Amino acid sequence: MAKLLVLTVLGLALAFVGERFMAFRQKMKITHLVHPAEPPSCRLIEGLENGSEDIDILPSGLAFISTGLNYEGMPCSAPDKPGEIFLMDLNEKEPRARALPIRNGFDVQSFNPHGISTFIDKDNVVYLYVVNHPQMKSTVEIFQFEGDSLFYLKTITHELLSSVNDIVVLGPEQFYATNDHYFTNYFLRQLELYLDLQWTNVIYYSPGEVKEVANGLSFANGITVSPDRKYVYVAAVTSHSIHVMKRHDNWSLTQEKVLDLGILVDNLSVDPATGDVWAGCHPHGMKLVMYDPADPPGSEVLRIQNILSQKPNVTIVYANDGSVLQGSTVAAVYNQKMLVGTLFHRTLYCDL
Repeated sequence: MAKLLVLTVLGLALAFVGERFMAFRQKMKITHLVHPAEPPSCRLIEGLENGSEDIDILPSGLAFISTGLNYEGMPCSAPDKPGEIFLMDLNEKEPRARALPIRNGFDVQSFNPHGISTFIDKDNVVYLYVVNHPQMKSTVEIFQFEGDSLFYLKTITHELLSSVNDIVVLGPEQFYATNDHYFTNYFLRQLELYLDLQWTNVIYYSPGEVKEVANGLSFANGITVSPDRKYVYVAAVTSHSIHVMKRHDNWSLTQEKVLDLGILVDNLSVDPATGDVWAGCHPHGMKLVMYDPADPPGSEVLRIQNILSQKPNVTIVYANDGSVLQGSTVAAVYNQKMLVGTLFHRTLYCDL
């Protein structure tokens, strides 16, 4: 009897795992075709061939770009090369990318940058916060931008910042961060992903308080904030959606709405001039997980206007089958110019 019970439980467990795995494959395999779409003038940026996972643009038009992410289970163009931060001045007629040296004793050999966010203090000093994965761990690095380089200031670690993907800074050492996994063990992380367990979260961090402010998300990824800082937008990759959350004075978040986009949504950025949300998206996630250069993953960029309204306007601004750009993760705009970054491939610059 006991043996029968064990076999029954095992059978049910295997059936559950099989069902969840098939559901995961279906969510990662978006069924719609990629119909090419492109602004009038686009070109690839020389020197950015190892990915450009996240991009943050200052009001002045200086764009910071994180490159060289080595993310477990995903393709990487140069796995033995440390990551870097690049800078572009979008005010230039033909903007070029240049790597920023990092000073003050930072371990550049273990640098594995992921999501980034900038902060400008009352004295107009620029700080760059970088999610880092040295030895596949999760830290947040704080740098001061000094014109031609980054000056390392501090490393932040915390037990609640266990699997950080992206970050948005709202004050000195005050930020929201997304965890994209619950487990830290590699096998359990992969199992968690394939079962599509909706238990990733958003963490609020400050020197005086660290707390969970949102949970129940399906692979929480990109995070950004509205220009008036009243709302926080969080991408949930495998549920193909953006969660719109209201920010309160105590830094807690309450969900206002969920916008279903029907595509794997990665990083988010906001145009400060219009409030429009820009999303880098993956039209076929399984092509990332099972990368084949003969059949590469495509890229897609969405612009979401009036996201707080009952009927936001969603427009495809860029779409490519992978022949030009593979695995788009982010799009950021400045003065009718757009940068599109990727997980492991190139970086695209377009005039809108």
